Amino acid sequence: MERILDSWYSPSLGREMEIVVYGHYGPALLMFPSAAADYLEYERFYLIDSIEHLIDAGKIKVFSINSINSESWLNHEMAPRQKAIRHQQYNRYIEDEVVPYINNATGGKTLTLTAGVSLGAFHAANVLFRRPDLFDGVIGMSGIYDLKKYSSGYWDEDVYFNSPMDYLPNLTDEGILEMLRSKEHIHFLSGSGPYEDPSATQAISDLLQMKQIPHNIEIWSSEWSHDWPTWREMLPNYLERKVIEQETA
Repeated sequence: MERILDSWYSPSLGREMEIVVYGHYGPALLMFPSAAADYLEYERFYLIDSIEHLIDAGKIKVFSINSINSESWLNHEMAPRQKAIRHQQYNRYIEDEVVPYINNATGGKTLTLTAGVSLGAFHAANVLFRRPDLFDGVIGMSGIYDLKKYSSGYWDEDVYFNSPMDYLPNLTDEGILEMLRSKEHIHFLSGSGPYEDPSATQAISDLLQMKQIPHNIEIWSSEWSHDWPTWREMLPNYLERKVIEQETA
């Protein structure tokens, strides 16, 4: 499996940001780490191993980036307003720096999906819903899509516009809605076992249905907990059944 470690100084964030790329060809999968983890988390916990056969076959090319959650919503020493500002800076980093990097690495605009587990699923969904002109879909596993769950009661315009459960109900821009309604790869999954919250997956599904945005959800049974064995089963299974099979049909 081809593996490239890279980094650059991010003007948006004012710090060095690392990225790891797996694979030589295929649609792009941009992966957001969980919680306060880093760009190598999915490798350390063998999630990359679980999809290595798809990467080697040129079915998918993975881009795994760093999070700044420890400099934002998971940093209990920061003022809430500064957390919101840092989150917006991270959005700019994704839009202005990571997307062009992916396009350059894939030889031009290619099918680009976002993905993540837990808090990474939140970020993966949020960037798609905010910028459907840049991304083609999402695979969110075991996520919560309401930023208020992390903002500890703090609320401002930046929290609102980064909380899909809040801004999507009020979305009326027909251009954005039409882009979202044209997507074929909006996917949300959850287990029902310990520490999972399948109601959060059902809630985002209900909202998307209300907005007539096509999507798929799967709620797995109680044997699937909020942990790596679940996600190592979910991601390859879902990529093969719902993404690769459809794209090659």
